[in-house]
Amino acid sequence: MNRDFRLVVVTRKTPLDHLVARHGTVGQAEFFLRGQGLEIDGFKAMALAQGLAVGVALCQFDAEVRRVHIDRDELDRFVFHPDDVILAVGQDGLVANVAKYLDGHPVVGINPDPRRYDGVLCSLSAKQAGFAVRFALSGEAADPTFALETRTLVEARRGDGLVIRALNEVFIGHKTHQSAVYTLTVGGASERQSSSGVIVSTGTGCTGWGRSIATQRGLDDLPAIDEPSLAWFAREPFPSVSTGCNLNFGRIGPGESLRLVSEMGTGGTAFGDGIEADNLDLPSGQSVEVTVCSRRLALVGARVRHPPPAR
Repeated sequence: MNRDFRLVVVTRKTPLDHLVARHGTVGQAEFFLRGQGLEIDGFKAMALAQGLAVGVALCQFDAEVRRVHIDRDELDRFVFHPDDVILAVGQDGLVANVAKYLDGHPVVGINPDPRRYDGVLCSLSAKQAGFAVRFALSGEAADPTFALETRTLVEARRGDGLVIRALNEVFIGHKTHQSAVYTLTVGGASERQSSSGVIVSTGTGCTGWGRSIATQRGLDDLPAIDEPSLAWFAREPFPSVSTGCNLNFGRIGPGESLRLVSEMGTGGTAFGDGIEADNLDLPSGQSVEVTVCSRRLALVGARVRHPPPAR
């Protein structure tokens, strides 16, 4: 295998990690859980599965291969190199968490626990890690059992040029559960609205949160996972003497945009894929424009997908 690359392993803290961080030791965490009528065995099993998957994956690479292991919480301050190959070990959301910080870097998604996680984005086993990275570096000639999926990202750009990106969706609204007040402009039409916020979703996101919203409304005009198009939803817009609800759903293609001007005081925000800490503040008067991102996620997966095992 070509060693002229850096392997970046990305994981997230397990539920057991969070319990120990709160209670100090595994024993104290177990005592707490028993007081709630719960057992710690399931939490230990999840942590063991993730640790085992990381170990099995890494043992397939020569010692000379440069590598670094980071937690999801470090992504917003980690500097990726142009020659990085990312190994995301965990549930599917981990791929979305890392995708927004990449620019053409190949991502190999490893599912550490197929009986617990569906493996839509993290579709490979730990035993496939070495072969998948070789494919990412050399292409189909290295291993025809893998395929490279290119997935659309969504980009939100504030009026001053600051940008966030997301693989699933961007949320624009108020930081709390207050109504979000703004003027929305899309497709040549504008409307002042008071709503629960605006969701702009990619095709990947339309298999998750976007699909949930669309199903409630009986909508089926949603982009495919590899389509350079976005779907947007205004959530529960309220009709009043000064706000409307005519603009509540649509599509954004290449070269098109959705623009929103905030009237939310100091509470306006825009963030991607549920990472609220990595956000754009949108005080009153600030604008944000949402478009199809020029960057794409390069995701390595199996050429033939198998359904997840029965639970």
